[in-house]
Amino acid sequence: MGGPLVLGIDLGTSGVRVAVLNAQRELLFSEAVGYRRGLEYPEDWVAGCSQLIQAIPNADRMRLEAMAVDGTSGTLVACSHDGQPLGNALPYHLACPEHLSTLTALVPTGGPAASASGSLARALRLIQQYSQPLLLRHQADWISGWFMQNWRYGEEGNNLRLGWCLSENQWPEAFQHQSWKGALPDIRPSGTMLGTIAPELARQLGLPEQLQVIAGTTDANAAVLTADAADDEGITVLGSTLVLKRFTDCPLDSGAGTSTHRVGGRWLAGGASNSGGAVLLQCFPGIDLAELSRQIDPDQDSGWDLRPLIGRGERFPVDAPEMEAVLTPRPVSDSLYLHALLEGLSRIECQGWAKLTQLGAPAPKRLVTLGGGARNPQWRRIRERFLQMPIRSCASPPAAGVARLALHALQQRSEESMVSEGESHAPS
Repeated sequence: MGGPLVLGIDLGTSGVRVAVLNAQRELLFSEAVGYRRGLEYPEDWVAGCSQLIQAIPNADRMRLEAMAVDGTSGTLVACSHDGQPLGNALPYHLACPEHLSTLTALVPTGGPAASASGSLARALRLIQQYSQPLLLRHQADWISGWFMQNWRYGEEGNNLRLGWCLSENQWPEAFQHQSWKGALPDIRPSGTMLGTIAPELARQLGLPEQLQVIAGTTDANAAVLTADAADDEGITVLGSTLVLKRFTDCPLDSGAGTSTHRVGGRWLAGGASNSGGAVLLQCFPGIDLAELSRQIDPDQDSGWDLRPLIGRGERFPVDAPEMEAVLTPRPVSDSLYLHALLEGLSRIECQGWAKLTQLGAPAPKRLVTLGGGARNPQWRRIRERFLQMPIRSCASPPAAGVARLALHALQQRSEESMVSEGESHAPS
C-alpha cells in the first residue's frame, strides 16, 4: 500500500525507541536499543537514533514524510551554537539546591521551574560551569536540532521546567535582564513544523530529503498520546520513573513538582517522581523480576515501609531535594523485598494522585498504565489495592504517541492545502 508514513522517536531514561505509523495510525515498525553508556551522553542519543533508523525497512524509510521526537523532560545539555555538546547532559533527576535562592528572583514560587529539581536550576549550574556563549537545550530539542543541523528551536512542553510560561507564551520578565537570555530556545508549540532534515544527514541515514521535522513533546506526554484515555481515566507511566498524567479543563494551580502541558489542544497536568522501575533494576541486577513477582501474594501486606527513590531527592508528590531513599533493612527473602518495594512505589503513586486532586484535577475513576511495569500483574493488583480503582494496561510505545503528532501535522497541512486550493479556484 502507498501513502505517507511518519516516524516517532522516543528518547527515554534507558534508551531509544522508534515507531513508524501509516495514515491509519497502524504501527508498522517498532524497535528499541539501550544507551551504550547512559542518559548523560548526547553521543548515545545520536547513536541510538542512527542505528534504529537504519534498521527500518528501506521501502518504509523512503515513504517517511514527517518525524517528531520526544525526550525525558528536564534532561538538559549545554552546547555551542553549532550544536556541539560542551560536556555531558545533566539528567532530569539531578537536583541543584545551590541555586535555590536564585530561582526565587527569576520565576514564580511553586511553579515547575522554581524547584531545585527543575531545569532552570540545572541551567544555572551549566551557565556557571561553562563561561563561553552557549545554548541550553533539552534532550528532545537537541536531537530535533541535530536532524535539521539547526538548534534554534525548543518545544513548549519540554521547556516548562526551564521557565517557559504557557499562559503568556513567553519567558518570565526577569529573564530579559539576564546575560544568558541568548542561550534559551525559540519556543514552538507541540505539533508545529520546525523545518526539514539536513540534506547530508538524510543521505547518510537513507531518509527522504524533504522529511519534515515536527516539534515533539516529553516522553511522558508521548506515552499519554498512545493511551487513548477516556475522560474519567488517569494515566500512570511505570517506566524507569513513575509519572502521573490527567487531562483537565484548565491549567492546575502550581504545585511542587507538577506541570500543566498543552497537548493536542487539551490541558494535560501531571507530575513525575524520582521513584520508578530504575530502583527495581538497581536492587535486583540481573534478576528476572517477572519470575520473582510470581512468588508474591499481592493481596497481602508485606509489613515493610520502604521509600524506593533512584538517589537523593524527590520532586513529586513532594518537592524535597534532600530526601533520602529508604531501601533498608533488606529482608532475606528477595520476593519479600520486591513485594515491599512495589508497595513503596504504589504508596508514592497513591500520594501523587491525591496531590493532583488537591491541586484541582478531577479524581480519576480508572487508570491506564503504560511502560514496562504495566506488564506485571502482581504489581497491578498491589496498586489496585492501594488506589482502590480498576487499572488497565496499554502496550503501545511512547514512540507511537509522538509519531501521532507528526501524522496530525501532515494531515493538518494537507487539509489547509485543500482549503487554499479550493479558494483559489472559487469563482470571483
